Amino acid sequence: MNKPIIWINGDCLSPENPALQEYPNTPAIWVWDDALIREWQLSLKRITFIYECLLELPVEIRRGNVAEEIIKFAQEHDAKLVVTTDSPSPKFDDICNQIEKKLKLEILEVEPFFDYDGFIDLKRFSRYWKVAEKYVFD
Repeated sequence: MNKPIIWINGDCLSPENPALQEYPNTPAIWVWDDALIREWQLSLKRITFIYECLLELPVEIRRGNVAEEIIKFAQEHDAKLVVTTDSPSPKFDDICNQIEKKLKLEILEVEPFFDYDGFIDLKRFSRYWKVAEKYVFD
């Protein structure tokens, strides 16, 4: 079996993250990417929220290019497998493709917060929540 590491992405910042549950006591990484923060225009409030979520997780926080930092982290831990959770983020597939050039990748499904198959603008939480609350509280 390949020794894994876990990549925590912004769409599953929970202690109930399936990767953390499936692979307990496995080194985990989060990467702040300045380019993505600028591109997605994350507010200081959103960055603070993410950071506070990360403080609840057994994760090493780094800064830089996401794929490059994950590959380095895997090498430091002599890991050949990266485990993460699926994400609807437009950049997720690009990052996964970069990782898969060097390492094996296992993507675990996350139980959806609610069932919805229409379009949701994921750039702002308030836009997501405007759609989600109709399904969550009904």
